[in-house]
Amino acid sequence: MWIFGRKGASGFSACSTAEEVTQGIDGSGLTAIVTGATSGIGIETTRVLALHGVHVIMAIRNIENGKKIKENIIKSIPNAKIDFMELNLSSMESIRKFAKEYNSAGHPLNILIYNKLHAYGQSKLANILHSNELAKRLKGASTTCYVALHPKVKGVSGEYFSDNNIATNTTTSLAKDSDLAKKLWEFSLDLTNPK
Repeated sequence: MWIFGRKGASGFSACSTAEEVTQGIDGSGLTAIVTGATSGIGIETTRVLALHGVHVIMAIRNIENGKKIKENIIKSIPNAKIDFMELNLSSMESIRKFAKEYNSAGHPLNILIYNKLHAYGQSKLANILHSNELAKRLKGASTTCYVALHPKVKGVSGEYFSDNNIATNTTTSLAKDSDLAKKLWEFSLDLTNPK
């Protein structure tokens, strides 16, 4: 469709690749955790961040797959800094173990790429469905890498990006309901805080 090729304010579109949106950007000195790094957009995100000098920690369930992916990336980017750590996002025990080990390793955390969404109730269902459909339609990691590295979005937080631009007019009135946001926050704390 013609609309996917139209460039937005960033100068990029849905047709832009991850390498295009990060061209000329140096990520040296940055550390990123990438979840979902053993398939699809997660692999490409890991590769492009590593290409730009970012130290990438692949947070993954399957260590053997992680080793193979790291080896493949290092073949084309010999000086890539890629490590992997086991993380199963459907297990709070695994999440706590990962956090403890990550903190013990002394790595900074500059970028968190949370690719593999796991449902914690109905509030996440729309995110999953939308992300899956969008990934199918766009088939790329350009928006993820643009948001992670591009200086035009440095300091930008709490925005939803689509086609390498801040998405506009995409939220319903419910998404702007501060009372509902507070209730969801408290509900999430109840779910995730150990008793």
